[in-house]
Amino acid sequence: MKKRHQQKLIFLSFGLMAVFNIPLVLAYSLETNVLGFPFFYFFIFFIWTASILISYVVIKKYSD
Repeated sequence: MKKRHQQKLIFLSFGLMAVFNIPLVLAYSLETNVLGFPFFYFFIFFIWTASILISYVVIKKYSD
């Protein structure tokens, strides 16, 4: 894997650390529901799933 693709994964890791920071996570603890789930759980699960998919695409597309 090239250095720039490794940098994409590192950038994703730092982005996730910023998104899952407690003050930002608590800002999304709303009382609304999405598909029957509290928005807080939906937000956490959606970001987690998106990060897995992005990591998979970067690794699969750019592996040697």
